[in-house]
Amino acid sequence: MTLFLVFVAATLAITFWASRQTKTAADYYAGGRSFSGVQNGLAIGGDYMSAASFLGIAGIIALSGYDGFLYSIGFLVAWLVALLLVAELMRNSGKFTMADVLAFRMSPRPVRTAAGVSTIVVSIFYLLAQMVGAGALVGLLLGITGEAGKAWTIVGVGALMIVYVVFGGMKGTTWVQIVKAVLLMGGAALVTVLVLGKFGFNLSSLLTQAAATSGPKANPDSFLIPGLKYGTDAQGLIGKIDLISLGLALVLGTAGLPHILIRFYTVPTAKDARKSVMWGIGIIGVFYLVTLVLGFGAAALVGREAIMAGDKAGNTAAPMLAQRIGEEIFGSAGGMILLALIGAVAFATILAVVAGLTLASSSSFSHDLYAHVFKRGKASERQEVVVARVSALIIGAIAIGLGILAQGWNVAFLVSLAFAVAASGNLPAILYSLFWKRFNTVGAVSAIYGGLGSALILVIFSPVVSAPPPPAGVAVTALIHGVDFHWFPLSNPGIVSIPLGFLCGWLGTILSKEFNAAKYAEIEVRSLTGVGAEKASQH
Repeated sequence: MTLFLVFVAATLAITFWASRQTKTAADYYAGGRSFSGVQNGLAIGGDYMSAASFLGIAGIIALSGYDGFLYSIGFLVAWLVALLLVAELMRNSGKFTMADVLAFRMSPRPVRTAAGVSTIVVSIFYLLAQMVGAGALVGLLLGITGEAGKAWTIVGVGALMIVYVVFGGMKGTTWVQIVKAVLLMGGAALVTVLVLGKFGFNLSSLLTQAAATSGPKANPDSFLIPGLKYGTDAQGLIGKIDLISLGLALVLGTAGLPHILIRFYTVPTAKDARKSVMWGIGIIGVFYLVTLVLGFGAAALVGREAIMAGDKAGNTAAPMLAQRIGEEIFGSAGGMILLALIGAVAFATILAVVAGLTLASSSSFSHDLYAHVFKRGKASERQEVVVARVSALIIGAIAIGLGILAQGWNVAFLVSLAFAVAASGNLPAILYSLFWKRFNTVGAVSAIYGGLGSALILVIFSPVVSAPPPPAGVAVTALIHGVDFHWFPLSNPGIVSIPLGFLCGWLGTILSKEFNAAKYAEIEVRSLTGVGAEKASQH
């Protein structure tokens, strides 16, 4: 508990300091573009390595073995796609938000409206996962049991997140993410070394023990090969298609996540953006290798039954592993200290990511919807910042409410849904805008609404939201219990909604005669060189 309070006090002090430095819209949205490449690289790592990465992936590997590690692979490859295709180009082309790029050579009001709606929806999906992780984590560390106790935990985390964003803006959020990245890498590395040391730094011995302890009794070796969770014989063809759909969402989703893209607006030059990329890749790559040891270590030392007793979705596997390895090496006191340390790190992870998400969505509402759609570009910077702070409060409240409803879901799975929604709506519009000369307003709006709408509809009518009552002794996984209105068989909509987003963007473009060759030429030069980027949002 003391470590929690120390971290909260430190981050609140950072937020208070940042609030004194935040005087303009550029300060609030982009931290005054004052961060170096190294600092932003650490912040990128802190923003990307969410509760889904630390808690969710470790849990799903511990429960599902090889199939769970697919999340680590997907999230890492997704980051490379985002960096190679869009990150630096977006930074050079925009000013504060994703919509700055999309609206530059098109009719701004409809495009900004669509981009703002999409940003808020994607951010709320992602926030949902962080809130669920917060409830599971703090419930374990403080001994809080029952849904009511975890619900109040989610409320507390949400309130703290709102304070960070409302008062600290991008400067406060970035420094919290930098601190969190250092703590997370340090804590994860410590547990990894201790676990590997327990097995003589022999990964094969660790995997063998994990399969024996947590694999199916009839065939423990199946824990280490594909097919335990996805694409099983029982699922048939639907299971195999669902696996492909999950892979598409993971690999393509990051490039459409607004809270990741806005991180590149915080550096002063394209050179710093590239340096951010290199540091981000290094930190994230090492971390996702570490999740392999954390997940299989939990399976080997804690065991499937104990993990599910703590949280049926496995979200507390990493903290439970820290406690177990600490007890075995340092005794019971060492176990409690290590549990508290990793718990504080995970808590830092959740707070940093939810702050980044809330900032992205509130910034999009104030800068895109309020300033450019409602006020038609006539809002003052002070008005924008005030609206951003108020919208952060409202978005945070929505995320808290949905997080309470979604308790019991694995946070990595919840994030995969956010990735699918982002890849379906935002990614087609971004890629078309950067690389297709013929792209226009109708195409952009069609891509965003077509992809976003299809993803949301398919999720609502999927087994994720409603499903037949499970057999006795089987955990309920659907959001709505006792009701079944699903007709879409897949848990992840990506394989359908992502192509639909690209198709809608293409169809809308060719059906419209609008075309501005001069604007495309200008944004092409800007995206490649960064010349004139500061003026992007004025058009």
